[in-house]
Amino acid sequence: MTSIKNKTIWTIAYPIIFGNLAQTLIALTDTAFLGRLSPIALGASMMAGIYYYVYSTLAWGFSIGIQIIVARRLGENKLNRIGVIFEHGLVFVLFLSTGLFLIQHYFTDSILHNIIQSPNIYNSAMDYMNYRHYGIVFVCFNFLFRALYIGLSNTKVISFSTLLMAIVNIVLDYVLIFGKWGFPNMGVGGAALASVCAEISALLFFIGYTLVKLPLKTYALFYFHKLEGWLMKSILRLAFPTMLQKLFSFGTWFIFFALVEHMGEGPIAVSGIIRSVYMLIMIPVFAFGATANTLTSRLIGAGKQNEVIPTILKTIGQGMLAILPILLCCLFFPSFILSVYTNDTTLAAESVSSLFVVCCAAITMSIGMPMFEGVSGTGNTTKALLLEFVVLAAYTFSVWFFASYINARVEWVWSSEFIYGVFIGLVSYLYLKFAHWQKKKI
Repeated sequence: MTSIKNKTIWTIAYPIIFGNLAQTLIALTDTAFLGRLSPIALGASMMAGIYYYVYSTLAWGFSIGIQIIVARRLGENKLNRIGVIFEHGLVFVLFLSTGLFLIQHYFTDSILHNIIQSPNIYNSAMDYMNYRHYGIVFVCFNFLFRALYIGLSNTKVISFSTLLMAIVNIVLDYVLIFGKWGFPNMGVGGAALASVCAEISALLFFIGYTLVKLPLKTYALFYFHKLEGWLMKSILRLAFPTMLQKLFSFGTWFIFFALVEHMGEGPIAVSGIIRSVYMLIMIPVFAFGATANTLTSRLIGAGKQNEVIPTILKTIGQGMLAILPILLCCLFFPSFILSVYTNDTTLAAESVSSLFVVCCAAITMSIGMPMFEGVSGTGNTTKALLLEFVVLAAYTFSVWFFASYINARVEWVWSSEFIYGVFIGLVSYLYLKFAHWQKKKI
């Protein structure tokens, strides 16, 4: 039994669902507009977008470490330490985001040149990244603010920031990609610039909302505390494995698309569409995973370790209910769903089989992700890293086998997502069931 009610789970999860919609809406609108520009533009933006997010995953992983500690201090009722933790996060993210920007600014050209085989896709990808890399600093700080609010279980603000991002991105996509309202016709570069502007707007909103609405005195937030060396080491000790885990996870996904790109311009165009639909389906999955992480850390902080596994199972059940409507729409109306992303009927028809595959994969992921995030929520982030490393090795082998070794159709490559969901759920459950994690201090 667990003291956590379904209402509590949904109270935390639904704003995160809406918040996760932000990056997905950016990908969706980019795909929908660029899919009407050309298959080359679609494939290039997808490749460059995944490349960009490989870097941002380091900030995502670090923010999860902050989220876990904030949730633990909330459970322990040590509210005045939350601001100290967040300010240490600000210092680290400042240095991290600057470093990531410099790497992208000076080395992206040579990196993508060595990975992308098609000259057309490479040139369009560089048009995209020439603008997109300016957003990395803002994305990193957005992740940190999201972590603060998720850790506090005060996630409604994420919904507001998402709405703002969506509006800015959709409007600017329309005017910059196609050159409307007197703006220049920028094509792929216009989609990238629109995304950067959307990320800037979200960060400004987070800052304003925090200063006006959050009880700064209660959390001792923005009091500019002296840096505590031991605390920074403690944060990094917890966050560094999560940073590596996210880097490996998204880095492997970049390998996935690089191998698909080597299959030809057709398969990468199909995968650009499927990736966008799949991320839409996965919004509730990631949200309930984050909820499982927060609730696990909070329960341990409150000394209720025996409720962790029942709470995660309850979270999984609610997450599966959340993705059911999306899956039914994809399964019964695939042509309509795909028509949102492209007006090329041949490309849409070639994408149907892969769409059905990722629908099946989403079911396994809705079980696996909350289980895995539960492991991270215990504070054992090093063990979480090792677990995912093993699963990613199997996943990468599967992608290589289907894409390169037997050169199968692209839907078989996408079946690797199903394999990942099954294995990450299984190893995470075994860890929570049999390992000694109940007294982990953070």
